[in-house]
Amino acid sequence: MTTAEAAARDPRNIFDAARAAAGRGDYETASSLYSRLVGNSDPTVHVAALLGLADSRYRLDDEAGALKSWIVATQAPETPLAWQAWVQLAGARVREGDLPGAARAYREAEPRAPYEERAAIQSRLGWLNKEMGNQGTAQRYFGRARATAFTPVVTYALIAITALVSLYTLYAPGQASEQLYALLALDKQGVMQGEYWRLLTVTLVHGGLLHLGFNMYALWIVGPLSEALYGRAMYLAIYLLAGLGASIASYLVFQNPSVGASGAIFGLFGLIFTSTFFHKPLLARQARSVTTQIGILIVLNLVIGFGVVGIGGGAIDNAAHIGGLLVGAWLGFVIPPRGAATLSSLWQRPAANDGQQASRRPAFLSAAGVILLGAVLFVALQMTPLWA
Repeated sequence: MTTAEAAARDPRNIFDAARAAAGRGDYETASSLYSRLVGNSDPTVHVAALLGLADSRYRLDDEAGALKSWIVATQAPETPLAWQAWVQLAGARVREGDLPGAARAYREAEPRAPYEERAAIQSRLGWLNKEMGNQGTAQRYFGRARATAFTPVVTYALIAITALVSLYTLYAPGQASEQLYALLALDKQGVMQGEYWRLLTVTLVHGGLLHLGFNMYALWIVGPLSEALYGRAMYLAIYLLAGLGASIASYLVFQNPSVGASGAIFGLFGLIFTSTFFHKPLLARQARSVTTQIGILIVLNLVIGFGVVGIGGGAIDNAAHIGGLLVGAWLGFVIPPRGAATLSSLWQRPAANDGQQASRRPAFLSAAGVILLGAVLFVALQMTPLWA
């Protein structure tokens, strides 16, 4: 078999081709490609193909064919995709008016689903039981949904702390607030003299209420998704690293003092953009809608920064935005999301005799990527700024 023939038969290549066909609305071709993978010896490939085939058939108004594929997928050996098959089957049962069947399918999906998806499933079970007249059961599911729902506490804490410090330094009377503002801002001369804390504390102060409002709204949008994908501790570390990279870039390019958290927030933009592009986490519909806007937000903000204000215009710190964006993008590339299954992890087959090495390799590569970033930031901080 030639290399070209082997590539054409590679399930990953067929799967990518099927996704591309579906993306351009060619569901007949997508259905044909997915069908080639049904029955694959790898259960994950088999179930993924069935889900893709069912979706293509459903979009071709072949509800019966889609239902058959979803049923077969639920009967396959257990894979990380099994919960999706049960959710889709539940939806089909609802459309048929079979509410008890839908509830049974959702109950099968609930324990199999990722943690961040269970609240939505429990809420649906609550509404189904309410429709069926099971008020007590419905209330129990609604209660479980509220308890299970992921709360982005780190994002909320960052917003609260940043808002409190910024508002105090902006509006509190007396010299104390002015002194705190001067202490926390990114004073480039201070950094040159060894006041390195400013590289991070700059995220806590802003130039005005509008500046603060825009940044906190952006953090409110992108922060919860980043926190859900990477976990609270990793998310906070990424936010701080992005802020650090943004501040170092600003320090090297512009002499004027800087304030604001926009560099760190641009880091989260870069994180989500590259993470979803390279690792393809399996996201809920609402999360997917956020990711589709990230690229537009990046371009729009950079165009505003360079086009409206101009390079070095002073009002918008373009260097900080680009520095944070690059740091976040690199981290999104080298660190796979932890809070959701990804297409790359689903394609991995456990090694029979080398499981320990296989499990450590991704962590080692991620650690190497972070160490490399740290080395680059350290070297950059030792460089002489352009304005010096």
